[in-house]
Amino acid sequence: MPLDRPDCLGDYDFERIAYFAKKRFIDGTSTVTLIAQAKTTRAKEEIALVSMLDIKDEDIHNIQLSCRYTDKCKIIDCRDRLRKMIKERFSDPVIIGFD
Repeated sequence: MPLDRPDCLGDYDFERIAYFAKKRFIDGTSTVTLIAQAKTTRAKEEIALVSMLDIKDEDIHNIQLSCRYTDKCKIIDCRDRLRKMIKERFSDPVIIGFD
């Protein structure tokens, strides 16, 4: 996944993350349902990344990353980078719940 900071979001496939973001925010499928339907640990991790988009700024600061870049990246940076990528992917960011 090409990023301006390649260590952010690890080596996850952005197209799959965008697929789950569409299912969650456009189709309205709950995060719990998506995780229950996931067949692999990788898919569950991608859904968890999408779920960060629902977390308020004041709440996300208290969450610790548990990935190989924990010491180099803050969760809010990861979430904001993902949010920017999703906004660019979908032409109308309001439709997926954030401006």
